[in-house]
Amino acid sequence: MSLSARLRTLFRMFLLFTVLAAVALISAITTIRLSIRGHQETTPNVVGMPLEKAQQSASRLGLEVVAADKLFSAQYLPNEIVSQQPLAGTRVKVGQQIHVIVSLGPPQVTVPNLVGATARAAQITAIQRGLSVGSVATVHEPGTEADQVLAQDPPALTKDVHSPAVNFLVSLGEQPPTYVCPSFLGQLLPDARRTLEGAGFKVGQVTPFAMEGVLRDTIVGQTPRPGSMIGPDAVFNFQVVE
Repeated sequence: MSLSARLRTLFRMFLLFTVLAAVALISAITTIRLSIRGHQETTPNVVGMPLEKAQQSASRLGLEVVAADKLFSAQYLPNEIVSQQPLAGTRVKVGQQIHVIVSLGPPQVTVPNLVGATARAAQITAIQRGLSVGSVATVHEPGTEADQVLAQDPPALTKDVHSPAVNFLVSLGEQPPTYVCPSFLGQLLPDARRTLEGAGFKVGQVTPFAMEGVLRDTIVGQTPRPGSMIGPDAVFNFQVVE
């Protein structure tokens, strides 16, 4: 076979291989796309449906409806869905959740005055009135007792409420006193212990520390560190020469 004939044969083989590789690549891409599309669904419109009916409808598509929150609504009956996410018509993967807000119907409660009550009593009263407890924030407030409700949201006597949750601001009482931590470095542990316990503080962990030329029971390390701010419940830990 001449050289030119051999080259033509090799060229035909290369061209055939290229075509086959291209066909295989296109086939693979098509298969992947079909596979992905085959595992997608369009989210149904469940707004206005009762929650149980929406869950059944979504389940037939391989989706799950989850109640993310509940709100009062004059537009929708109790247990009907007010809104959904993702929105209707969105292409999603099978198995994805649809988060919905469920109606509690028109508001039929008047928010009670819970300011001044203890946090526990306020929570019980709210639940008895058909409300729920939202977030509870705490703050140190001079002139108030610990666990006392200082403020609430929504305010007392509110009738036009959207959420059944009532949020509280609760007092932690007076701000505890703070002190500048003294240094006990170089002192003997028994002396430091007497000083601290006499002032109402506690000594916690004592860690032995090897050091030559230093008297036994000498403090060479401490926490809290000297000069830091401490409260009356501070516990002192020491490193002591053994």
